[in-house]
Amino acid sequence: MKRVVLGVTGSIAAFKAASIASGLKKRGVEVHVVMTESSTHFITPLTMQILSEQPVHLDVMAEPIAGRINHIDLAQQADLVLIAPATANIIGKLANGIGDEMLSTICLAVPQEVPKLIAPAMNTKMYLQPVVQENLAKIAGYGYAEIKPVSQMLACGDVGIGALAPVEEIVEEVMVRLA
Repeated sequence: MKRVVLGVTGSIAAFKAASIASGLKKRGVEVHVVMTESSTHFITPLTMQILSEQPVHLDVMAEPIAGRINHIDLAQQADLVLIAPATANIIGKLANGIGDEMLSTICLAVPQEVPKLIAPAMNTKMYLQPVVQENLAKIAGYGYAEIKPVSQMLACGDVGIGALAPVEEIVEEVMVRLA
């Protein structure tokens, strides 16, 4: 069974991570959810735990198995890492090697050959900021493939690029990369 680490960050699109986890499970993928603290304001860890049928990882300092380092185990056992939704914050952390919470720390520990997908979701003006675009280009050089956001009405009422790609597209991209 293939193992995916699903990173969920603090975007209004975090609720769609539930459908991503469910879609991957239905296709026989073992899903290990890692949530940033801000993501828990949009969707509960309990929801993600029920859908993934695995414990949800929140705290880099929590070590549920004595003698094993949780973030290293998750990183080394991953067949693929998916961050959906990905905020400008996590993109900036990845671009600059910052590992200050569970998700960014796992990403730093993932072997280079493991496929890494990132699905941004944010306001159009944020997404189009030169620094965000530079960070996306930078992490592409580190092996992250972007699942491009789509243009539509955003949660703030603006219309433009920045909405999370469709769930089905994200799940399909994961399955292609796992094949």
